[in-house]
Amino acid sequence: MQPRSRINLVRGAPGRAARSARTVVVAGVPDGLLHNDVMTDILVIHFQMAKNNGGDVEDVMYPTRKEGVAYVTFEDQEVVESVLKKGEHLLEDKRLAGYYPLKVTRYWENVFSSVTSVLDMSVFKDRFVLEDLIQEIKKKSTALSFGPLRSNGLISVQGPFPAIKLLRDFLLLKAKSLSEDKRGESQSHQRPRRMLQQHRLTPEMSHFVHDADGVKQVVVLDTDIYQYMKCFLRRTFQVNDDVVISDITDGDTTTLCIESAGRRSDAGQVLRVKEKIEHQSIELYNTLRKERICFEERTRDEKERYKRVCGRLKPHYPYVLIIPYDTHIDIIGKSSEILQFTKEVNDKIQSLFQTR
Repeated sequence: MQPRSRINLVRGAPGRAARSARTVVVAGVPDGLLHNDVMTDILVIHFQMAKNNGGDVEDVMYPTRKEGVAYVTFEDQEVVESVLKKGEHLLEDKRLAGYYPLKVTRYWENVFSSVTSVLDMSVFKDRFVLEDLIQEIKKKSTALSFGPLRSNGLISVQGPFPAIKLLRDFLLLKAKSLSEDKRGESQSHQRPRRMLQQHRLTPEMSHFVHDADGVKQVVVLDTDIYQYMKCFLRRTFQVNDDVVISDITDGDTTTLCIESAGRRSDAGQVLRVKEKIEHQSIELYNTLRKERICFEERTRDEKERYKRVCGRLKPHYPYVLIIPYDTHIDIIGKSSEILQFTKEVNDKIQSLFQTR
């Protein structure tokens, strides 16, 4: 992956709005047609034109980790509001073969925009036609996209984490009502089996259900949110010996099981711990953002250089979480800090490549 192209036009003045408040996310940029520097120049021209409600552009980040996406930062926050009010943005230039529609949104929108889960719908097959049930769910969950329903009752779901969580809670309640009906009909005292499998849960997690006596609770979190909480909000998980918290992470989601280690009377305490974790995670979901630095086509030395640069910058950003992987680095924190952090990283990396 080539270093990001960047153009700095206007030197910022003191007292301006935060960089994140002056930045928009531009999707639909035609990739691969022109050199990155040329496409950056075309974006600058587009967002400075009066007919596009534009104004002075301070900085453009392109390409980014997402194909066809650029970040455009303006000198004044007012220009952001003006640009967003324009109904349609069409990218045009004599260097382009045609017109390209752009989608322009605020920088902070769609934080942790997509996770994937696999649901087990087979528990409903005795009471519902699964295809009809899926259609009903699709009408109610318009923010989610669904894969094909498999013969074994599994179906993949992708979309915003809160929407997936709402769907999960709805299915748990529906499954619980069915199990209660069955118990009433058969007068059986057998414990109901697991009704929902979230994000390809393994057999070892089959005990992750709501106990009838309320001393076991389940919370499903976005994995990045969970990692951030563990790093910076350890007190959220600090409980006494009467409560035990266990976790299993599978990709984008982490499932927490909160249960009592003592008497049945500890049910209220277990519920309070669950509510505390849920409340904190919702606050973080609304304030945090994740950026990713990809290592495509990078050598081992170049990957290490990225990691060293991130490590040197970290002390200046005490509440930014850096998670290194073999293929990329995930950076999690507040919008303003993340945007500035990734910009500094790429600036330093670009200068290193230029001096080689």
